[in-house]
Amino acid sequence: MRKLILIKHARPTVDPAIPPSRWELSGEGRSSCTPLADALRKHDIKALVSSREIKAQQTAEELSRQLPVPMEVVDDLHEHERDNVPHMPTREFISMMALVFKQQRRRVLGRESAERARERFLRALDRVMERYPEGNIGVVSHGTVISLAVNYLTGEDAYGLWRNMGLPSYVVLELPEYRLAEVVERIQGEQK
Repeated sequence: MRKLILIKHARPTVDPAIPPSRWELSGEGRSSCTPLADALRKHDIKALVSSREIKAQQTAEELSRQLPVPMEVVDDLHEHERDNVPHMPTREFISMMALVFKQQRRRVLGRESAERARERFLRALDRVMERYPEGNIGVVSHGTVISLAVNYLTGEDAYGLWRNMGLPSYVVLELPEYRLAEVVERIQGEQK
């Protein structure tokens, strides 16, 4: 059975002075790509695609090198657009994100609603699946859009998934039904 593996990027270096879309992987994030690649080997990924955000690209590049599989960067796989939101304390950010998931049609935080982010991401996934019609595909992206897509496709609780997915982590969907096959919330050696 063919699989789609949605991979949340590894841990970035948080720099409140620049937008999160421009954050790069931290040393810890780069190191966690080795156990992530080891965990993903069993899925026999034939190609990787990545969001244009630097932390996702760098995660995909590390995986591409270690697995080894081809990798490309694809439009519209980026995170829920919120680069215009100032850096917030963790507790405040989590509270705002709870509202994002609860009120998906409303633009609660950032430049797009959760519904719009999910629709954009799902359209991009459709294009990826058309481009790669055979084999298991890995998509390196971001927690919010992955959680929204998995919720839409499987009914899994979006907010709960978002809260539990570590940096890095992944979700395996079996195609063509998009059946939830596996959620790996933690990669050995990574911290939430």
